[in-house]
Amino acid sequence: MGDGSGRPGRLTVRRIPGYHPSVPEPLPPSSRVPLRWQPDTLLGEPFEQSKLGPATLVRHVPAGAALGPRPPAPGGVLPPHAAVVHVHGYNDYFFHEHLARAFTRAGYAFHAVDLRAAGRSLREGQVPHYVGDLREQAADIDEAVRAVRGLHPGLPVVVHAHSTGGLTAALWAHARRGTLPDGSYQGPDLLVLNSPFLDLPGTLFERTVGTWILRIAAPASPHRVVTEGRSEYATHLLAANGGRWEFDTRLKKPQGQPALALWMRAVRRVQMQVARGLRISAPVLVARSDSSGPDRADNPLLDAQDTVLDVDQIARRARRLGDDVTQLVVPGAVHDLSLSADEPRTEYLGKMFAWLEERL
Repeated sequence: MGDGSGRPGRLTVRRIPGYHPSVPEPLPPSSRVPLRWQPDTLLGEPFEQSKLGPATLVRHVPAGAALGPRPPAPGGVLPPHAAVVHVHGYNDYFFHEHLARAFTRAGYAFHAVDLRAAGRSLREGQVPHYVGDLREQAADIDEAVRAVRGLHPGLPVVVHAHSTGGLTAALWAHARRGTLPDGSYQGPDLLVLNSPFLDLPGTLFERTVGTWILRIAAPASPHRVVTEGRSEYATHLLAANGGRWEFDTRLKKPQGQPALALWMRAVRRVQMQVARGLRISAPVLVARSDSSGPDRADNPLLDAQDTVLDVDQIARRARRLGDDVTQLVVPGAVHDLSLSADEPRTEYLGKMFAWLEERL
C-alpha cells in the first residue's frame, strides 16, 4: 500500500468534509512538454526537479555526471549504462537520497517521479494520493519513462516501484507490452517491484465481501473513509523517533493517510486484474521481506518485518504478472526494502543490482 493507514478492510462511515476527486489533467505528447529543471525544492543539490503535467520528475545530478549522451567532464562520473525511474507508494514520496546514490554508483542515471496528488505534485485543494482510477497515475509513469528515454536515448530503462506504486507500475507495464506499429517500445526494459501491493490483506471472506461493498458504495460515497489509523511503521522510520530516515511528515504522515472508498475500489480493480493474470513482457523482479507482522508499537519485529502487507500474498500474486518473474526474499526487511536496517538493505540492493546486471 505504501505506508500504512491502518488495517485494510475495515469499512467505517466517517466522511471527510471538503474531499473531492483529483480531476485527471490532459497530458500533451511528451515532445511538447519541455522539461524545465530547477533545484529540487525538498532535497536541494545534487537533485533537480521538473514539472511533468500533473506529476513531478526528480533527477540526481552528482558533480561531474554526464547527462544524456554528453561525455562527462574531465575526471567526472562515467556516462550511465542504463536509466532508472523510481515510483513511490501510498502515503509516500521520493526522499530516498541513499537510493539515488546507490543507483548512480552502480552506473544508472537516477530519476524519481512524484505522482499526481502526492509529494512535490500535491496541489492546494487536492486530497493526497486520491485518484479514482489507477490509470491516471499509470499515465504519470508513462510520461516519466518517455521523458527519461528522451534524456538518455538508446539506454535501457528500469522502473523501480514500491507498494501501491508497484501495483500501478505493473498495470502500466502490462498495458505497454509489445511494440507500436513503428517498432518502438514504450514499456520498461526491466521492472523491479519492491513489496508491491498486489492483494488486500485479510481473509478471503473479508477481501470478497469488502470488494463487493466497495463496488456498491464507492460510486455513491467516493470520499467515505475505508481505512485510517496511525502508521507505526512510518512512525518508527522517522529519525526524530529514533529511526534512520529524515522525511517531510506532511507528505509521509506517521499518523497515516486515510484511504477513501473510490481510491480503494480503483486499487481492488487492478488487484483483480493481477489475480486473473497480467502479461508483462519485460523481465520482472518481485522483492519482499521474509515475514509479515502486526503494525503495532509492541511488535518486537517492527523493524524486521513487513507490517503493511502480507508477504505470502505477494509471493502468490507475483507468479501472475508475466512469463519472466524472479522473486527475491530479503530476511529481516521492512515494507520498503530500501528503508530497512543496514544488513537487509545492503542485501536487497546488492541482489537487485546483480539481477539487473545479469538481465541488462
